[in-house]
Amino acid sequence: MASERKDVGILAVDIYVPPACVQQDSLETYDGASKGKYTIGLGQDCMSFCSEVEDVISMSLTVVTSLLGKYKIDPRQIGRLEVGSETVIDKSKSIKTFLMQIFEECGNTDVEGVDSTNACYGGTAALFNCVNWVESNSWDGRYGLVVCTDSAVYAEGPARPTGGAASIAMLIGPNAPIVFESKYRGTHMSHVYDFYKPDLASEYPVVDGKLSQTCYLMALDLCYSRFCSKFEKYEGRQFSLSDADYVVFHSPYNKLVQKSFARLYFNDFTRNCSWIEKEAREKLEPFSSLSADESYQSRDLEKASQLVAKHLYDQKIQPSTLLPKQVGNMYTASIYAALISVLHNKHSSLAGQRIVMFSYGSGLTSTMFSLKVNDGQHPFSLSNIAAILDVSHKLESRHVVAPEKFVETLKLMEHRYGAKDFVTSGDADLLPPGTFYLTHVDSLYRRFYVRKPEDAAATAAPPVVNGH
Repeated sequence: MASERKDVGILAVDIYVPPACVQQDSLETYDGASKGKYTIGLGQDCMSFCSEVEDVISMSLTVVTSLLGKYKIDPRQIGRLEVGSETVIDKSKSIKTFLMQIFEECGNTDVEGVDSTNACYGGTAALFNCVNWVESNSWDGRYGLVVCTDSAVYAEGPARPTGGAASIAMLIGPNAPIVFESKYRGTHMSHVYDFYKPDLASEYPVVDGKLSQTCYLMALDLCYSRFCSKFEKYEGRQFSLSDADYVVFHSPYNKLVQKSFARLYFNDFTRNCSWIEKEAREKLEPFSSLSADESYQSRDLEKASQLVAKHLYDQKIQPSTLLPKQVGNMYTASIYAALISVLHNKHSSLAGQRIVMFSYGSGLTSTMFSLKVNDGQHPFSLSNIAAILDVSHKLESRHVVAPEKFVETLKLMEHRYGAKDFVTSGDADLLPPGTFYLTHVDSLYRRFYVRKPEDAAATAAPPVVNGH
């Protein structure tokens, strides 16, 4: 059995993005914000959001059904299902239990796992749980399945343009094209009130934006230091950014990603990594005496480090930014949407390369870990994964709505959050075929979903193959 567990990682992945979106430049105008505040200041282009008939459950049902169908996976070959989300639908009943409907139809109720919750980190916790399960003596030979699903919405104000929504499903098993280098994880966790949701009657968070950014960068520093130490322990040499072909960050907004990569560059400078060029050293030297706290607040350091890191940002970071900039902050799904962006943009040249990942959840939890990429075998080859993801089509087929419609939708969702005994419009016109959507919530708060019929060409049941 141990030999069968070689190269445990992500075998397959799929993403669902709601079809309704709002352009950030239009939202700037509507909000009366200065031109470029959202597009340049935050670095965002567009934001997807759930309509009144969609939520994290419907998106999860859609993406799991899609992944199983497209990769022809027998639902009976799923042995563990983990969900990461911070979008609370019920304080007791997990989102995972709704997804069990897919597996009960096939007679498979022997599926371990429940939801993991801690801000944007829950998806990473769920992923680690599945990877650890496959690597453990508890593994029964079946696949693990991870779902990251969130709808990020904010009250009217400066945080609202940092919303977004998506659901991602990842199939976990051995002989994967995207392999976990599990020995190198570096984690930092502590108690902070930077972003939290204490009001259970509201979907909106309490946010200390400045503190949250500082916490993010502080956690990044600590995780990178510990990651590097683990690497050195096992490899006997220093780790630096030159060892990472791509770096993927949790992306609340793209400007923070730019700052974060520059921060890693500055870390390599302070660690005296040999690859840092003389000219860059000279520009960063004036900041070498700053304390950690001072460095987090220094705008001059921020500008200087971004400037010297710019050429590497374009090479190592830019390929990961497509979905986060086009869809927005997807909370638990954000970092994995960035990974999907790399697969979309670079799948033909990824084999043999290392991707370093930084996952952050406010409150706070954070981990840096790494992945090594193989060619993979069909249907889990990189080219097939990229073709199935079909990212360009997903983005181009969305429907751009006016900011007024976006605000109107959020007001309706505010009214319905935690409500019972209501019927949605049932308007599924914008939804792609095969999408699940909410029809009503009864007097006992029970939620009911239906699936939009698929195209005639897609109604034939796909052949089933065993997982292992």
